[in-house]
Amino acid sequence: MTPEEPMYTVGVVVGTHGLRGEVRVFPRTDFPEVRFRQGSVLWLDGGTGPARELRVEKARKHKNVYIVQFAGFHSIQAVEPWKGRELKVPESALMPLPEGHYYIHQLVGCRVVDEHGRWLGELSEVLQPGANDVYVVRRPGAKDLLVPAVPSVVKRVSVEDRLMVVSLPEGLEEL
Repeated sequence: MTPEEPMYTVGVVVGTHGLRGEVRVFPRTDFPEVRFRQGSVLWLDGGTGPARELRVEKARKHKNVYIVQFAGFHSIQAVEPWKGRELKVPESALMPLPEGHYYIHQLVGCRVVDEHGRWLGELSEVLQPGANDVYVVRRPGAKDLLVPAVPSVVKRVSVEDRLMVVSLPEGLEEL
């Protein structure tokens, strides 16, 4: 990892667990079994200071969180200040995705055009309500366009060109 390498959140410390330095981590990754396994290296967001490198000593899934113990931190006093802080990995440690799948940070900022090349706006956010993601396309002077992230609508994505081509269903633009 280089100091200027972008970092991405994979979990948030939501509290402590017991008195021996374990923390409860809410995962914000599709790969929690990789991120929170023994030996994994994570970076604790430093807030106003530098990030701190941590190594997972042990972890286990408990309901909707992971109970994680980090090497060298074995008291509640050592980890209590971490509540609310993010655990991150550098861009070079991101898991490869299957073809046609993208990380949200790769999509936000893409220009969105229809299949005829007409500019619709810029992808500003990805909502994850359930069955499928929804892309929020910001349109200056108009309401945001909500585009379902399904193959029948999203025809092509080029993260290199920062471009997404969509085929909008009849009436979606007027909603």
